[in-house]
Amino acid sequence: MSEILNSSQSGNDSGAKLPSHARAVIIGGGVVGCSVAYHLAKLGWKDVVLLERKQLTCGTTWHAAGLIAQLRATQNMTKLAKYSQSLYTNLEAETGVATGFKQNGSITVALTDARMEELRRGAAMARAFGVEIEEISPSDILAKYPGLETKDVVGGVYLDKDGQADPVNITQALAKGARNAGAKIIEGIKVQDVLTENGRATGVMTDQGPVKADYVVNCGGMWAREIGKMAGVTVPLHACEHFYIVTEQVDGLSRNLPVLRVPDECAYYKEDAGKLLLGAFEPVAKPWGGAGIPENFEFDSLPDDFDHFEPILEKAINRLPVLETAGIQTFFNGPESFTPDDRYILGEAPECKNFFVAAGFNSVGIQSAGGAGKVLAEWMDAGEPQVDLWDVDIRRMQPFQNNRSYLSARVTETLGLLYADHYPYRQFASARNIRRTPLHDRLAASGACFGELSGWERANWYLPKSEADAGKQPEYEYSWGRQNWFDYAAEEHRAVRETAGLFDLSTFGKLHVIGRDAADLLQLVCGANIDVPAGQIVYTQFLNGRGGIEADVTVSRISETEFLVITPAATVRREISWLKRHIPDGADCHVIDMTSAEAAIAVMGPNARDILQPLTDQSLANEDFAFGQFKTLHMGMAEARAHRISYVGELGWEVYVSSDMAVHLFDEIMASGADKGLRLAGMHVLDSCRIEKAFRHFGHDISDEDHVLEAGLGFAVKTEKPASKFGDFIGREAVLNKKQQGMQKRMLQFQLKDAEPLLYHNESILRDGEVVGYLTSGNYGHHLGGSIGMGYVPCPDGETGAQMLDSTYEIDVAGVKVEAIASLKPLYDPKSERVKA
Repeated sequence: MSEILNSSQSGNDSGAKLPSHARAVIIGGGVVGCSVAYHLAKLGWKDVVLLERKQLTCGTTWHAAGLIAQLRATQNMTKLAKYSQSLYTNLEAETGVATGFKQNGSITVALTDARMEELRRGAAMARAFGVEIEEISPSDILAKYPGLETKDVVGGVYLDKDGQADPVNITQALAKGARNAGAKIIEGIKVQDVLTENGRATGVMTDQGPVKADYVVNCGGMWAREIGKMAGVTVPLHACEHFYIVTEQVDGLSRNLPVLRVPDECAYYKEDAGKLLLGAFEPVAKPWGGAGIPENFEFDSLPDDFDHFEPILEKAINRLPVLETAGIQTFFNGPESFTPDDRYILGEAPECKNFFVAAGFNSVGIQSAGGAGKVLAEWMDAGEPQVDLWDVDIRRMQPFQNNRSYLSARVTETLGLLYADHYPYRQFASARNIRRTPLHDRLAASGACFGELSGWERANWYLPKSEADAGKQPEYEYSWGRQNWFDYAAEEHRAVRETAGLFDLSTFGKLHVIGRDAADLLQLVCGANIDVPAGQIVYTQFLNGRGGIEADVTVSRISETEFLVITPAATVRREISWLKRHIPDGADCHVIDMTSAEAAIAVMGPNARDILQPLTDQSLANEDFAFGQFKTLHMGMAEARAHRISYVGELGWEVYVSSDMAVHLFDEIMASGADKGLRLAGMHVLDSCRIEKAFRHFGHDISDEDHVLEAGLGFAVKTEKPASKFGDFIGREAVLNKKQQGMQKRMLQFQLKDAEPLLYHNESILRDGEVVGYLTSGNYGHHLGGSIGMGYVPCPDGETGAQMLDSTYEIDVAGVKVEAIASLKPLYDPKSERVKA
């Protein structure tokens, strides 16, 4: 412990006075806070101050295991992890502080066929991301890790560039590098409040007085939730107890062993100087700190709970028998922060300008800190993220998720999910049934199996009545193959294509943009021309200055001064933040979230008109109600607003109705459709239908890093539209430049020629035998008769679409290359004749 304390003290600016002003104040001296300070200083920010309440690393950094892995769930998270490795490799030469980083490799072992399928799919993804990975046999595993019990091992993967490092020394190296570049790091100062004015962070109040600042960065670790509350910002995280043991010196133990993970036993192993560290991510965790973290918490541990850890240890002794006779030097229990979805929290808070957050790292803080600090510093410097960070973007979090009871219940599960089987479509089991649509009970009574998104319970698929009568329950049975609901979804899909399906889309965001300047604001942020007559619907994107896609929405003009923006459920806060931050000072414009005020009932399919027409005196004929229009009308005994639009590629209407009348209208529609083939359809079928039609999915197929033209959405951008009073639309120059310079990649749609394999996302795309990209999304096309995927493929300068398609394409499905048809046009209804029928 004394070494830790002395090392920490060396990072302090000795005798430094608390400044009265700084360009940026960073709260928290763990590895993430020091990384942010380092990267801001490297960008030339000289006036950076990091404040630490006690000593550097004294919260959770000091007791981290220090495992450094490259492969993460997405390409950009993998890039950040690889950057962290590179940074930690070079820090010693730069600062003279050894980080202890060594690339001794890592092995992940599979004990089941399902886990091996997961590892093989991960390996295929790794190859697409440029990560070296090798599938290895049980005998290979034993050769690389002598003494390991492998009789029940199915196989594994080996990454030779993974490794381990010293978390305290990494932090000290980052701190020294930051100080060398001009940042100040001051320990022993507690931030008591965040100062704000007109919705903007303006500084902090400490126990030694105020510091005015242009930016405030919350890197408070397990204190970050409380620091966020000081600024009115939601930072939903909760500490859990995290257990590991460290053995005494083990005779005969091979040195420089790779990091070993056995997720089927919830365990990881790290050898260091002849000792073994055994840690666990158990299925049912122990939340900690809900009643508050002690004021004097500093390099502290939590009480032992050997009974809690014993099941892990018993399996570990069987797995690595040398542990049976090894003495235990340390039984450690320390807190680590976890978030509701096991992804960390990064970015500028939607509630408060210039208040940034980097926290909640879910036990991957050391391997993530370098990259996270870099991209957050670049975000602050440029005013917007420079790469797609939606996976970890703070704007995905919902205000209710800051509820302590919710967090305690959810993190009990999320800690263990790190090592659980990562099956496709896996749903959280804890902290459910919080947000329900007005139709929830009707759908539940009809056999709905619900999934959760942003806290909303959404019907993902339906158990047929005949199956329910036979005693089956609408519950997932997870696997990597065709899950138990696959055939049910196929029938729902066929109904949408052949008769009609009803979707509950009530969770779609409904943002009213109101005021004399509403039209000018939307002309500024939208690529399409939204200055259309009332009653028209415009499909459009919000673009950033690089031509990247910030949002994918429809805008309906209600009146001269009011518009309705319909957004995906997961991105509501993102869209609100983008709109509000682009309202010029003094403009008469307001953004109001009315999501919960209305239900949305979508009736889609060839029989949609015949089902809805008997319920209204408004003609639904093409000549009276064209595609891309909406009308307020009476339907059943309710007043509603019907939008003729489709995300599944069929004739249909999205009917928006006040929440208090939603059940009535639902019952009326179901009764009208009873003899017309109407069937309830879930969100899985919404996705399988949209991917057949090649409709893009924000967060998968399109992001703020994807240029709108390369995404194939140029038809929705109108560069010749009149400028608004606030100027040309954001991204216009980037669109014009791309048209002149040409595209570097294009979005293609793929269908596997073999009808059996299933696609999810991140599978490698091979063009003429070479890996050129990966699938951004995948699902089964029940109408087309095979798995469908979307993905970007690079196109050399001057290559035409026809030349791109004049190649052989394959998709790597868990190590098996499967031939695929490639298309630039939708494989289903390429001329969109069905939606306009």
